[in-house]
Amino acid sequence: MFANKEIKSFASESWAQCWPMTLIMFFDFLIGITDIYVAGTIGKEIQATYGLVIQLYFVFIIIGNALTVGTVAVTSQLFSSGRREELAQAVHSTVVSAVFAGLIFGLAGVFLTPALIGILNIPEELKPTAIRLARLYAAGLPFTYILINSNGILRACKQVKTSLGTMALVCLLNLGLIFFFVFHTSLAYRGIALATVAATCAGSLVNLWHLKALTPGRKRFSLSVVGKLISIGWPSGLLQILWQLSSMAIYLILSALPEHRVEILAALASGLRVESAIFLPAFAFNMANAVIVGNLIGSVRRGDAYKGGMVTAVMGVCAVSILTLAVILNARWIMSFLSDNPLVVAESVKYIYVSMLSEPFMAWGIILGGGLNGAGDTRGVMVIVALSIWLVRIPLCYIFVVGLGFGALSVWWSMNISQLVMALLMTRRYMAGKWLERALTMEPSRSP
Repeated sequence: MFANKEIKSFASESWAQCWPMTLIMFFDFLIGITDIYVAGTIGKEIQATYGLVIQLYFVFIIIGNALTVGTVAVTSQLFSSGRREELAQAVHSTVVSAVFAGLIFGLAGVFLTPALIGILNIPEELKPTAIRLARLYAAGLPFTYILINSNGILRACKQVKTSLGTMALVCLLNLGLIFFFVFHTSLAYRGIALATVAATCAGSLVNLWHLKALTPGRKRFSLSVVGKLISIGWPSGLLQILWQLSSMAIYLILSALPEHRVEILAALASGLRVESAIFLPAFAFNMANAVIVGNLIGSVRRGDAYKGGMVTAVMGVCAVSILTLAVILNARWIMSFLSDNPLVVAESVKYIYVSMLSEPFMAWGIILGGGLNGAGDTRGVMVIVALSIWLVRIPLCYIFVVGLGFGALSVWWSMNISQLVMALLMTRRYMAGKWLERALTMEPSRSP
């Protein structure tokens, strides 16, 4: 099936996309881990609140991420097929759509946050702080939408190093501002969110300048292009809604524990941030695989698209496995750095030890899913991940904690089982190859 020369070619192409994406994901991780560290220095309540607010923030950027999935699928195929006029049209239409969606959801976040926080079954003492933080993050959503979509366009057009430069700037600004705002002004914990908003604003403006150079000339907005983006992106958007709702459900289930609720919620927030280090190469290879498969399909190289996706997945699993081992060996030291509360540290270490067992399966499924997204098969990915979460993860967590009275460990093991189910289903769909036949029938829009 694979010749040595083919493997080297695919591996080289994958690596050219993946190493900048891995660094970009590392910058995101560095920002997140700094946020959770700074929150922990203020107090365990702020740390637990930050973990909750970030989950809510991710809900509000779902549409932006969904647009990016459609953007990468469309622009990667247009770029590799050489249709520059259509590419310029797609880029302009994407940016306009991102700005509009960011404004709508930013306003919704500002006005709806108190009601959303109010109905959540979280400790009452966390709610006022959560509302203030969430509103600040919501105010920056227009810039976030522009940044993530413009980054998608740049990597789809084989300018991932340009995107890397932007995100390096965003990271440096964010890290500098968070320490300044929190420790040298009266903003206190609010400085965590304001640092992110300011850095994201700067990054979005830089990327807009890069896009202007990428597609010079007259810009045209096309509703048909937006329709294509929505058609490809809506399953990804729905999937992210289901994913974020599942994260909120996990928080609510853990809030039903009879004791140490705040400490366990803080431990989950810390554990997820450390685990996000494992997600770095996984999601980097996922996004790279979407571009690789999309470019090859645009060049009408169906067999190469299939093989390239497989090689990228194998490379990603190897990278994730190495990083997983490193985190396991240093788990207690890492968690002691993030919190000085002994119970939070102990619960965080338990989470890491259990969750690390499923990381290679997680990586395999996620990276193959990236290839399917690049081909436009976002519905298949949505169904697989949704089933593994809502028919496996959440029911098991609820039964173990609420029904049987088990502790937090049962939740961590339930999450592992759902990761394995997801990987098996994703492998089955990818190997069947039907997504390739459907991908080749997708024609980009030519209408103004």
